[in-house]
Amino acid sequence: MLRWRARYIQSLKHNTDRGQQLAGGANLCAVACKLRTRMSVAAAHRDTRPDTEELFARAQTIARMVGGRAQQTEADRRIADEVIAEMHRADLFRVLQPQMYGGFEYDFEVFARIVAIISGGCGSSGWVYGLLASHQWLTACFPAAAQEEFWHDPRALAAGTYAPAGRSVAADGGYRLSGRWGFCSGCDNADWLYLGGMIAEPQGAKPGFFLVRADECTIEDNWRTMGLSGTGSKNIIADNVFVPAYRTVSFAQLAAGAGPGTQLHANTLYRQSFLAVLPVTIVAPVLGMAEAALAGFLAMAKGRITRGAVAGGNRAMAELANVQARAAEASACIDAARLLMFRDLAEARAISARGGTLDVDLRLRNRRDQAFCVRLLVQAIDALFQAAGGQGLFLDTPLQRIWRDAHAAASHISLNWDATGTMYGQHLLGLEPNGQY
Repeated sequence: MLRWRARYIQSLKHNTDRGQQLAGGANLCAVACKLRTRMSVAAAHRDTRPDTEELFARAQTIARMVGGRAQQTEADRRIADEVIAEMHRADLFRVLQPQMYGGFEYDFEVFARIVAIISGGCGSSGWVYGLLASHQWLTACFPAAAQEEFWHDPRALAAGTYAPAGRSVAADGGYRLSGRWGFCSGCDNADWLYLGGMIAEPQGAKPGFFLVRADECTIEDNWRTMGLSGTGSKNIIADNVFVPAYRTVSFAQLAAGAGPGTQLHANTLYRQSFLAVLPVTIVAPVLGMAEAALAGFLAMAKGRITRGAVAGGNRAMAELANVQARAAEASACIDAARLLMFRDLAEARAISARGGTLDVDLRLRNRRDQAFCVRLLVQAIDALFQAAGGQGLFLDTPLQRIWRDAHAAASHISLNWDATGTMYGQHLLGLEPNGQY
């Protein structure tokens, strides 16, 4: 393990093709020296990370906090700085962060459970936490120089918007990037931005990601929505921003689990296929919302006496057959979605641990499952919302907010069943899938 790390560092020092200058004038030889120091520190602190139960307990504390301020979060249309500060204090942004940079290197299953727990308190807060925390994983896929620059501040956070809407032109040592992107969740809380775009190359532009300092871009405050309104998913504008070449990576590299920086880290976590695992970031919030909706509905039904002229009025709500059926339906949908999501994550982890990569069949299956999980979870929430009656309509009732947030999440293009289901159907029928996987 240490041998291949040493060989990688040597390649950084002697490969002149990678000799781009870092901010402040440091070259990649200096990066290699820093990496040696970081590896030693990581080895010394390998056994100091909190266990999963401790992390889940911290997430529950955060969930109670954000649940108590969920209405204010909607009104603010962003996550408050003090909430982000509490997440930092709980070390939750370190879950997927490489050990070399002070992280815990837990797998996506642990991460997804934390996202779901927080989302049970506030869907917007869980959504933004998941994206900011998952980008710690994405940063580990970038070249070593980008990682070193990003984690110069160990508390750095990155938001992102992945559609390849950016235009780049080659410049000395990198690119000039311009464009307008939508739906950048958590951008108010970010130090850096991942912006999708076409990377200009002599052989033709290729889709990929540019890592840009947030203060070099403009946030356009356009986020006024019926659901997930606290995510602050605003527009981003970049105008001729210089991006060093080492702060780019192609989509093809990420899809193959072969980002240029992944070999820095012994953990095969960082060699998993991008779209096979990362969309759990936006699936897990809906799971947490659905779980909270079911728990809240059951508590209400057990303690409520119905009124009015309907059949069965003046009886305990829990005794009504339609309430029982809706509760069962929701429970089954949630169980099915949970099993699908965690099965796919476990398989991706096991395959990468064996040194393998997910083939096209599994990558497409995971994309199908991600969208179908959310379809099941929205079905569960719809069933509960319909059965709750007028009590579910009040703005201080979490169920109506969960219903709105879940439908907003399901509108995300990555979770759109018509788009993703069609892509998988094309594959089943022997056609070329039209989409990203």
